[in-house]
Amino acid sequence: MKSSGAAMLAAKCPRCHKGNLFPVSLISFRKLSTVNHNCPHCGVVLEPEPDFYYGAMYVSYALSVALVINVMIILNYVFGDPDLWVYIVAVGVANVLLLPIMLRYSKVLYLYAAGKIKYDPKA
Repeated sequence: MKSSGAAMLAAKCPRCHKGNLFPVSLISFRKLSTVNHNCPHCGVVLEPEPDFYYGAMYVSYALSVALVINVMIILNYVFGDPDLWVYIVAVGVANVLLLPIMLRYSKVLYLYAAGKIKYDPKA
């Protein structure tokens, strides 16, 4: 895998773009957001410091806000300003359905942005 964007989408190691960041698949709800301590392919440490991924909460918050805004725009555009309960239910359902994806990708984005791990094609 050559591009960092493709590696992020596939949740691969930022150093080698080959090893998986997560020990289980997205479909598995067991240990859903647990990150491997080391890359299974190149061995780089994926937890640079204790509690490193607490910062990913800010990314997760930003993703949730973007989701709420998009759901509200879609409901307003498609259904022409529905009742308040429709907004609340739609945002709640969208958050529950997309929670596994947002949990994982907030950690992936945070690791790529703040992890200080550079891509090494030889790794």
